[in-house]
Amino acid sequence: MYRVLVVDDEPQIVRALVINLRARKYEVDAAHDGASALQLAAARHPDVIVLDLGLPDMDGVEVIRGLRGWTRVPIIVLSARQTSDEKVEALDAGADDYVTKPFGMDELLARLRAAAQRAAPGGPEDDAATVETETFTVDLAAKKVNRGGADVRLTPTEWHLLEVLVRNTGRLVSQKQLLQEVWGPSYGTETNYLRVYMAQLRRKLEADPAHPRHFITEPGMGYRFEH
Repeated sequence: MYRVLVVDDEPQIVRALVINLRARKYEVDAAHDGASALQLAAARHPDVIVLDLGLPDMDGVEVIRGLRGWTRVPIIVLSARQTSDEKVEALDAGADDYVTKPFGMDELLARLRAAAQRAAPGGPEDDAATVETETFTVDLAAKKVNRGGADVRLTPTEWHLLEVLVRNTGRLVSQKQLLQEVWGPSYGTETNYLRVYMAQLRRKLEADPAHPRHFITEPGMGYRFEH
């Protein structure tokens, strides 16, 4: 049983989320401002937080920073803000994913399900062994990729990029996070590196590199690996 904390000051959105989540057997708490959200998170220890950025008492990014001071609970940002700068700021503050309003309930629930499973003991991050897609298999322990029965040769940088994305399956990983994890802490703006190496990974692993199914670009924000 997963517990979800919904933080939004629009009553109709809160009501819709509470109804849909409870119908799927989630336990749900709701907060209408940032201060209440921080208090509820500390008291109720949710498994996932769905957070609107436009709160009446403080910016949602401040709430993310406050939470990240003591918890790694997955945070899915829900916001009407459209610019990539604002989305990147939320991701860099520690959000795990970003859904833009108006949103499809099915998409949000799928993202929420993936976040909850990643965070659960024994979830995909804990059994870090093998990830399979229809086209290829990634063995994280052996640091190997197999496609069509043959090993795929990856450069160390390609492997490192693949590993970060696969360990965050279903999660949007920001450009800055990818650059810093793969190239080092002094990197953060060299997005052309990512474009080049993502193109190489798609060419080696995607069935149709021009229409990728597994290595998804979120324009201006980052990349997501999907099974």
